[in-house]
Amino acid sequence: MVKIDAFRGLRYDLGHVGSLGDVVAPPYDVIEDGLRDQLYERHPANIIRLILNRNEPGDESNDTRYSRAAEFFREWTRQGVLVTEADPAIYVYHQVFEYEGEQFTRRGFMSRMQLEPLGEGTVFPHEETHAAAKADRLKLYTACRAQLSQIFGIYPDPDNKAQRLMEDAVAEATPLEAVDHLGVIHRIWPVTDVKRISELSAAMSDRPLYIADGHHRYETACNYKQQLIDQQGELPAHHPAHGVLMMSVSMNDPGMIVLPTHRLLRGMAAISSSQLIAAIGDCFDIEVVGKEPNSAAAAWEMIELENEQGTIGLYCPLDSTWILARIHQVGQQRMAEIAPTQSDSWRSLGVSILHRLIIETLLGEEELPKPDYVHQVGEVIDGLAGGDEENTPYPLAALVMPATLDHIREISQQGERMPAKSTYFYPKLLSGLVIHRLE
Repeated sequence: MVKIDAFRGLRYDLGHVGSLGDVVAPPYDVIEDGLRDQLYERHPANIIRLILNRNEPGDESNDTRYSRAAEFFREWTRQGVLVTEADPAIYVYHQVFEYEGEQFTRRGFMSRMQLEPLGEGTVFPHEETHAAAKADRLKLYTACRAQLSQIFGIYPDPDNKAQRLMEDAVAEATPLEAVDHLGVIHRIWPVTDVKRISELSAAMSDRPLYIADGHHRYETACNYKQQLIDQQGELPAHHPAHGVLMMSVSMNDPGMIVLPTHRLLRGMAAISSSQLIAAIGDCFDIEVVGKEPNSAAAAWEMIELENEQGTIGLYCPLDSTWILARIHQVGQQRMAEIAPTQSDSWRSLGVSILHRLIIETLLGEEELPKPDYVHQVGEVIDGLAGGDEENTPYPLAALVMPATLDHIREISQQGERMPAKSTYFYPKLLSGLVIHRLE
């Protein structure tokens, strides 16, 4: 059972920092070096110094950045830059954004949610995680003794009952507001009304929750709790490490947008379209749909129109050719052979077909480095024109449909995890709006 409650969040005192927009940042895992530097320059108390502290000349080791982040955190709380909420609260959180020329508002709420081991309750992951990322976050948790960014969870609620409880509570209130570097407007309202909070907790108690973003941070929260237990023995029932900072959004919210994550492949020999067709043609119906990188737009339009996970766009720079590969019965049978323990839902995902069938099996490329992931067709075109960070041309590019919310629900409840970067929820949540202390 999902258990949520209010907590006394740690928030920026605007009297100290001025604008909230100057001190918040996107999640650490989407921040490139250039943006990190910009955030460093924006304000001396920007949350970037906590969530992604950079190495500095004279550092004794790579771990020095964690202790430096902890020192910033202690200093900001001592100075009153960060202050604790007077009363336990749940925080309504709206994001106003544009997508394909239309304005949307995604509505949710931030609360403390009781941790439960994944796979043993009603909290379900949907993507694979990596040990290095969890080790990094655990060092930061241990140094700062705080959760600096919220997990993004989604839950079924056809009538949006839970969110309506919170919307009514803030209908006449003035929000705190920040605008991020992409122009997304972020608004939060603390709700301290005990009756409202109790009603929300009851409304959420019988719903499953699926982790949309923040798998590494959720598992890190579990690991941090276990680390404390190993060091101190069983924790008191009220210990904050029993909980995790969670942003919950209804799967039925009109602002739920899932973007595709296209792939720019690295580390393999470039192949021509004829070589690619010869390699995969037994499993796919193939159509040549354009020449040159710019034809990506037309290829993607065709994929979106078909709206089939098994239709994948592939570009061969060697002869500047875009093809559409549509999986057919033989390809589906081959997927069943090479992934016999996976469900039909998992095997039908576009990203599963791309990586497991095309890249690993038919092309025989099992040990490729991580692709460069992009979300807009324009980024695919630019990447093909300019190459990777070292200006090395990409040997292959792929356009792939995003997993849907139904896929997340079906696959998660079967105890499976999708390949990495199967989903991209837009817009990203901001770090620094509320902090959950762990002591």
